[in-house]
Amino acid sequence: MDVSHILDSLNDEQRQAVAAPMRNLLVLAGAGSGKTRVLVHRIAWLMEIERLTPTSIMAVTFTNKAAKEMRGRIEKLLDLPPRGLWFGTFHGIAHRLLRAHWRDANLPENFQIIDSDDQLRVIKRVMRDLQLDETKWPPRQAQSFINAQKDEGIRAEYIEATSDLYMRTMAQVYKGYEEQCQRSGMVDFGELLLRSHEVWLNNPQLLAHYQERFRHILVDEFQDTNTIQYAWLRVLAGNRIPLTVVGDDDQSIYGWRGAKIENIQHFQNDFADSMQVKLERNYRSTSTILDAANGLIANNGSRLGKQLWTEENEGEPIDLYSAFNEQDEANYVADCIDDWVKKGNLRSDVAILYRSNAQSRVIEDAFIRQQVPYRVYGGLRFYDRMEIRNALAYIRLVHYRHDDAAVERVINVPPRGIGNKTISDIRDHARNESVTLWQACNEMISLGSLRGRAANAVQKFIDVIEDLADGATDLPLHTLVEKVINESMLKEFHGSEKGEKGQARVENLNELINATRDFEADDEEMEPLSAFIAQAALDAGENQAEEHEDSVQMMTLHSAKGLEYPLVFMVGMEEGLFPHSRSAEEPGRIEEERRLCYVGITRAMEKLVMTHAETRRLYGQEKYHAVSPFIREIPASLIQEVRLKNTVTRPVSFQRANDESWATAASSEAAFQLGQLVSHPIFGEGTVLNYEGQGPHARIQVNFLSEGSKWLVMSYAKLEAL
Repeated sequence: MDVSHILDSLNDEQRQAVAAPMRNLLVLAGAGSGKTRVLVHRIAWLMEIERLTPTSIMAVTFTNKAAKEMRGRIEKLLDLPPRGLWFGTFHGIAHRLLRAHWRDANLPENFQIIDSDDQLRVIKRVMRDLQLDETKWPPRQAQSFINAQKDEGIRAEYIEATSDLYMRTMAQVYKGYEEQCQRSGMVDFGELLLRSHEVWLNNPQLLAHYQERFRHILVDEFQDTNTIQYAWLRVLAGNRIPLTVVGDDDQSIYGWRGAKIENIQHFQNDFADSMQVKLERNYRSTSTILDAANGLIANNGSRLGKQLWTEENEGEPIDLYSAFNEQDEANYVADCIDDWVKKGNLRSDVAILYRSNAQSRVIEDAFIRQQVPYRVYGGLRFYDRMEIRNALAYIRLVHYRHDDAAVERVINVPPRGIGNKTISDIRDHARNESVTLWQACNEMISLGSLRGRAANAVQKFIDVIEDLADGATDLPLHTLVEKVINESMLKEFHGSEKGEKGQARVENLNELINATRDFEADDEEMEPLSAFIAQAALDAGENQAEEHEDSVQMMTLHSAKGLEYPLVFMVGMEEGLFPHSRSAEEPGRIEEERRLCYVGITRAMEKLVMTHAETRRLYGQEKYHAVSPFIREIPASLIQEVRLKNTVTRPVSFQRANDESWATAASSEAAFQLGQLVSHPIFGEGTVLNYEGQGPHARIQVNFLSEGSKWLVMSYAKLEAL
């Protein structure tokens, strides 16, 4: 049988995976190794060579976009549409099953899927019925709890009775939520998988039917599966349906949202008669970039193990820029992009990757100033983010009470018991009396138009704003903004969202305080609060580049997975920022942070630039952070340090501490040990951090107790050893 059209375009390892026997198969696919190509050709092989019908094949992806792309590629390869193929996401296929077997699932025929916003509304209703105070028990926290339990396959009835008030309360809300959804015929996303899993467990004959129907199951991005998805697959496959799973344990970066790296690590133990194929040849990056990624990830334990390689050239070394602060870092990135474009390259071939969303603010400011078109990929610009818009609404009301848009935005944020009916009544009064919403609130309370809980809740809102405004004109701008964010309870409200999302919102609010600390009004006659409000509105009005416009791509490292760019900047490479400060709190988190760094490095095709700042304002304070340990884990021979005026030196500051060439800073006059205490006639006492160069032009970096970090020319420094 002629199989050339399926196998000819593949390398040896890809052919081995595509043409593997009909048994359980783990394809360990490194970054840029052609995993999608293998999945597509494997499906074509099963249909053409193994003679499986499309209706007997299930292929599971993590996004509808990936499913659509693969379907199109199969059609092109086979020159016919694969009709009947079960292709889709876990949730999509689970929904299809529940629609077909709604009676077995104990659902009404026309059950409705609710999105995250609808789910939150139901939870709020349940909490009101339970007479729970939303300020003490944030509904978003309950939502995160419920979704996390469903991802683990746990129903409310199986949560053990405990003396812990939080667990008891959350279990009570979960139980009430389940009952409400069942009564109303509503199904959330987590329920789709959990309920379809239960359908198979509770209906052995139905399960047997599907085990007869499907002859092969394929799963993409297997390292991202969570507990219920893995259980769903294990029950369906049993010992009857072979699986082909494709993934990369080194790119498992979603543990914070429930993904279990153990699933891919334990696959060969959990699924009998398994074989493994490694795809290690990379078609994306230079050998320098791959060697850096290999050197870094080798520091993780419990890996399945692979070594990326390429037939491409060595490429340029990795640039490492040590900025004085975050503004210097942002300006350096903007200048590099300007040079890149002047050489005839496209901005759309450039990506800026950062660990925390809050880091984008300073870079966005630099891009706006230097007129660099950009887009925030998979996210919102800083001033468009919900928590920032909420904070700005409070700030605007402190400045001017009659801002109707601001009143509407935060009158019930955080929740204070002002319902839609009350808000509608306030709008009607304002319209009928031709007054602002703020005036309407005050008038309706005075006239007794609002009574009971509604009146108390609206009065509480008025009091919050008046208390924030009291003495506001006497406070420095950053102090006022910090007061607004804290006393409005926005930080507590947004921080109640579990996991990375809540933490990111808090970090963004802290970054807003930093923005006001650094703010300088263009018009000296405007008072700072007015000027900042105006500037924030103008920055928000600076629209992102149009879809068709050549623009730089900005994104978090998590958003970058699956993408590739000729030029990649990884900014904020500092301990406490990346790896994130939280990574020390939980077992395994530092390894996940290292995998995230690995993902970032392997996005770069031609050139990788890493930056870190000697000082960075975080949480309202100037902080000195050590360079990220991930930098030190990259072989030093692959890195060149970039200094001002485009001078380049060997990366002495990132070689191993036992390297003698790193341990002593020498000049023609004196020698100092790194870490040594020294004294300067003006700056006082400090610690030697770093040095560069030789002879009279050598420079030394000292972190002074009173002045912070400074670079000094050795010939003129007049340092004395202590």
